[in-house]
Amino acid sequence: MAEDKKWYCLRVISNKERKIKERLDKEIEVNGWKDIVTQVIVPTEKVYKIRNGKKVISERNLLPGYLIVEASARMLNPDIVSAIQGTKDVMHFLGHQNPTPMKMAEVNRILGKLDESFESGETLVEPFIVGETVKIVDGPFNDFIGTIEEVNEERKKLKVIVKIFGRGTEVELNFIQVEKQ
Repeated sequence: MAEDKKWYCLRVISNKERKIKERLDKEIEVNGWKDIVTQVIVPTEKVYKIRNGKKVISERNLLPGYLIVEASARMLNPDIVSAIQGTKDVMHFLGHQNPTPMKMAEVNRILGKLDESFESGETLVEPFIVGETVKIVDGPFNDFIGTIEEVNEERKKLKVIVKIFGRGTEVELNFIQVEKQ
């Protein structure tokens, strides 16, 4: 039974993906299509920014304006396709009246990105770059300006060169202790 399941891409109004997913889930439940349409996914990843020295976590949509739908071949029934496409804020399946299944390589890349994001926690929206100037906002070097010499993503640490008494001094700081200039 699992072999006949394929993934389809559904084009929707951007920034309304979550609401549309909820509507589709209700539509699927009300019409008893749970065995036909098994999953509706909004591909997202956790990201964070540093604001005022605090880590702010949010979710970023990997495919703005799209949902991915796992369904069996029976979903190609014109009544089901038109019911899904008739849901508020849904435009159409890729392939319009005859939804075209996604290639497994594409699906694996998207789902792999989702799994990777889930396992690794969150990633920085605007990563730090070697040579970039930052302002220290916490710790003994508060208000000093420095240049990034090394970035360690795994440990979430930076090596920053700050001028103290006219000499460059290397300081190791957490991501949340600095902000971009």
